[in-house]
Amino acid sequence: MKRVFALWCFLGALLLAPAGVMADDRIGLEADVEAGVVVATRNDTRIPGDTGSDLSLVDDLTASASPAFRLRLGLRLFGRHFLTALYAPLQYNARGTLDRDIAFNGGTYPAGSPLLAVYRFDSYRLTYRYSIVWRDGLDVAVGFTGKIRDAETSLYGKEARRKTNTGFVPLLNLHLAWRPGAGDFGVLFDADALAAPQGRAEDVLLAATWQVRDNTELRLGYRTVEGGADNDEVLSFAWFHYVMAGARMTF
Repeated sequence: MKRVFALWCFLGALLLAPAGVMADDRIGLEADVEAGVVVATRNDTRIPGDTGSDLSLVDDLTASASPAFRLRLGLRLFGRHFLTALYAPLQYNARGTLDRDIAFNGGTYPAGSPLLAVYRFDSYRLTYRYSIVWRDGLDVAVGFTGKIRDAETSLYGKEARRKTNTGFVPLLNLHLAWRPGAGDFGVLFDADALAAPQGRAEDVLLAATWQVRDNTELRLGYRTVEGGADNDEVLSFAWFHYVMAGARMTF
């Protein structure tokens, strides 16, 4: 909750910036909203990572598509510099019964008992990127992202057990927005990603865009989020796929 409060304080600070600063045409705000549905093709867990039972929310249990959304606020400085704050919650539920006992986070769930598994992965990010190409119809930018993950895997049956994990993840950012001929239609590619011995994380968007007004752009596309870690405390790997629509407004 402290991190949620800090994020919204940051967003509020941007909105309440002095009028004289915001009046500078070299500085501007962007607001971005995205919504859609998400499905998983992988969602594997083992808790603890060295002694727990392997459990797949995709292969062992049954889940349906879930709604998803994300909110972003950006501050553009002198054209090429861009700073954004992102809130991207995610929750995925799966239900079913298994023909084997499951050892999970210090408890045992007997074979044949109904189970509800909940996977939550909320993401809070600050991104800075610099446009190495910046002209009408084309923006190619690189940067870095500081991500706070607030994750939880829970299992409900004869008892309820939860495993939470909160931590910081550094990522690299790559952004490409292209509207051929500076026209109304274009493509957007955006990625936060990094791999290390401790684990990996990727969040990649590919979308078609439509500049409906000077200050409003709509998009429709595909987003994939993949990653995880394997250690003595927890094994967790997931791969999610989004069909999404979004809107970006500049002020």
